[in-house]
Amino acid sequence: MTRKLLTTVAAGALFATAFAPAAFSQTAPQPADPAAPTQAAPADPAAPKPPVTPDVTKPAGDAAQAPAPAPTADTAQAAYLTEQAPDQVSANTYIGQSVYNANNESIGSVNDLILKKDGGIVAAIVGVGGFLGIGEKNVAVPMDKITIAQNTQDGSVKLTTDETAESLKAAPEFKTLAMQSAEKAPAATGTDTTATGSTTPK
Repeated sequence: MTRKLLTTVAAGALFATAFAPAAFSQTAPQPADPAAPTQAAPADPAAPKPPVTPDVTKPAGDAAQAPAPAPTADTAQAAYLTEQAPDQVSANTYIGQSVYNANNESIGSVNDLILKKDGGIVAAIVGVGGFLGIGEKNVAVPMDKITIAQNTQDGSVKLTTDETAESLKAAPEFKTLAMQSAEKAPAATGTDTTATGSTTPK
């Protein structure tokens, strides 16, 4: 019986020593050190990224300037006219039109328009007198002396003036810059520029 007791105690001691390290290794988890860096789990590439909020602690000058938005097709086309308005008249509508007096008689036709460089019509060049363009004289009639009536249906116009055929025939002829240059050219080249020299031997 004593032998059986010793055998049981020895087996128990052997059992206790065999499992003691495993029992001691399972100690309670220690609290994490708040100052120690933590290792985050690798990010999932499919997961949505959180929105980036601007750092309001930095001065505005430190922030990178955002590029200006590129002009869209709508803003680029807004600067151009796409159709003629009812109160707008094409220059081609003026040119070639007859000008009528108060008695509804044609006193000439518009041959050209004089425009300001910065926009606006100064005068209509009306051809008066002559027959079929022969012997015709161009007179610059100021636009404030010409009234335009436009047909809203087809856009055609009728030009009228208080001037008479006689007053336009008596008015001075209009000269373009090209005509003025042509008149000055003969005066400049009309002088005799041939060199003269003595032909008698010395």
